[in-house]
Amino acid sequence: MQANKLKILLIILFIVAVLAVLAVLIGVTQIEKQQARSNQEILNQRVSDKSKDKTEDKTKEKSSLVLVFSRSGNTAVLGQKIAERNNADFIRLEAEDYELGLIGLSRALMDARGNIATISPEKVDLSTYETVYLGSPIWLYSPSPPIWQFAQNNSFEGKRVVLFNSFNSKFEQHFIDDFERLVKEKGAVEFEHRYIKRGRMLDQISTELLLKRYELAYEQSEKAS
Repeated sequence: MQANKLKILLIILFIVAVLAVLAVLIGVTQIEKQQARSNQEILNQRVSDKSKDKTEDKTKEKSSLVLVFSRSGNTAVLGQKIAERNNADFIRLEAEDYELGLIGLSRALMDARGNIATISPEKVDLSTYETVYLGSPIWLYSPSPPIWQFAQNNSFEGKRVVLFNSFNSKFEQHFIDDFERLVKEKGAVEFEHRYIKRGRMLDQISTELLLKRYELAYEQSEKAS
């Protein structure tokens, strides 16, 4: 009888734990979708403003590229800001496995420490660029798998590579060191790491403050590079 009661209690505790995890995942998913909608409006507005800019010389070859992977758009908005500051081309990397929603979030959590992903585009002709900015959120203290996959797929021969990340809590330096080794093995001659802490999911800074912190932290660095 006592053993049966213990078994029932364990089953109940297991069910409660599963429901709690599911509730957290659903909550995070809703926050991500809300952020994505807000960030997409910002991205669309800036694209619209840029298309109306009569002063930009669209025939001039650009020396920098900003390529970014971003699920909910936080890092994408930051990447677009970097592209504007440096008059750079901008590409948003896609990875269908990690689309917004419960399935995408679950896969992101399971693959967070990996470096293999299905991405689009797989390769980009980087030959005309001097500097390549690679942007990604931090997942479980490491840059997300899609940006690792892009680095593995492409040549950075003679390039300056700048990895930039946004993150909730922290990153671990050895992952950044591994990424630096990877791009240098692929030909990069210079590497720099930049990052902005957004804060945890329920207490994140606004997109406006994210961009402002980037401006304050890296204005002098951008001018010197």
